Amino acid sequence: MRSQGGWQRALPMRWAVREAGIGYLKSEETAAVTLTVMWDDGADRSLGLPAYESAGAAGADLRANLPDRGQVVLQPGARGLVPTGLRMAIPQGFEVQIRPRSGLALKHGITLPNAPGTIDSDYRGPLGVIVLNAGQEAFVIEHGDRIAQMVVAPVLQAGFALAESLDDTARGDGGFGSTGRR
Repeated sequence: MRSQGGWQRALPMRWAVREAGIGYLKSEETAAVTLTVMWDDGADRSLGLPAYESAGAAGADLRANLPDRGQVVLQPGARGLVPTGLRMAIPQGFEVQIRPRSGLALKHGITLPNAPGTIDSDYRGPLGVIVLNAGQEAFVIEHGDRIAQMVVAPVLQAGFALAESLDDTARGDGGFGSTGRR
């Protein structure tokens, strides 16, 4: 499913896109968040905007939008920045998380080394996806391939209070497997 509009969040926690032919449309009256999206110069607009591929999808798929309309070959262990051809304005109080696609990870070892990657609400630059080939064979990313998914999430900013000591807990300072495997 592709949309030519923006994204909207319909309460409670159901995502929708503006309808442009095909789409999972929710009422505009219940929309709480809209991302404003624009194309980079030279982007292939025929690929459409990121899209939720099912009614229950949490993430909207992002596509490789390669300037030369060609391909990127990632050798095993290699990583590269894959352009999406998009820029976006995220409302303050939200972020966009970029996450791997599970099928690419399982079948080919393709993942995102900084997953989830965060796009802050004040960033307006090009949206690129850092892709890593953790597989055993070279992997080809073609123009238009779905390479990652984006999830819009609320953000809370914390205050920081300096202290001389912290309260005790049963776990204490145990970490990195201290609670066991089973």
